[in-house]
Amino acid sequence: MKMVQTGMPAELKAFRMAAGGAGGGGGGRTYSFKVVLLGEGCVGKTSLVLRYCENKFNDKHITTLQASFLTKKLNIGGKRVNLAIWDTAGQERFHALGPIYYRDSNGAILVYDITDEDSFQKVKNWVKELRKMLGNEISLCIVGNKTDLEKERNVSVQEAEGYAESVGAKHYHTSAKLNKGIEELFLDLCKRMMETAQADERAKGNGASQSGASRRGVQIVDDEPQAAPATGGGCCSG
Repeated sequence: MKMVQTGMPAELKAFRMAAGGAGGGGGGRTYSFKVVLLGEGCVGKTSLVLRYCENKFNDKHITTLQASFLTKKLNIGGKRVNLAIWDTAGQERFHALGPIYYRDSNGAILVYDITDEDSFQKVKNWVKELRKMLGNEISLCIVGNKTDLEKERNVSVQEAEGYAESVGAKHYHTSAKLNKGIEELFLDLCKRMMETAQADERAKGNGASQSGASRRGVQIVDDEPQAAPATGGGCCSG
């Protein structure tokens, strides 16, 4: 697992080239998914990712410049999953760069601060943009972060969960500080992305001209015992 701070879209090209190395020996299957985190600055996107990938938390605000790139390996039901997680900057001046990072994403985590009503309204803007650009194929998660500040809540649970349901997303509550709800969030998202990829495979097998998986760049690798061993490292080593 590694973290790369980047201000250059060229890092995306490097990821796409490296993703081709997913797979390897064994009798299972490997999925490689791209997930993007979006939301206002100071809502805790970076804290969520660092807690998930490295089990670290810093009380001081960590400002992301344009985007940072982290990876995580999982084993879910005997299937290997490589996650490429893009943590984007929340500052308004970087908003125009969003499409560079969420393009070809399989999942999006839209984060708001439960004490900040405006950050929740901004999530609605991201949902509209993602649905317009990527349609209904991307798995959406709407996340109310900082539940450790429950007494200062300004976004009602009922409102947030009702909105998520209305746009076909799932809602989660998390606290990076207390390490609550984060594992469940990413595990559930991975399962949903796997279900989508498997449905796309079935559609392709039934003669669909172009599966959603191929449109979004999902890497699905069958590990055949007789196949030559993979050469070169993937992006998700470490």
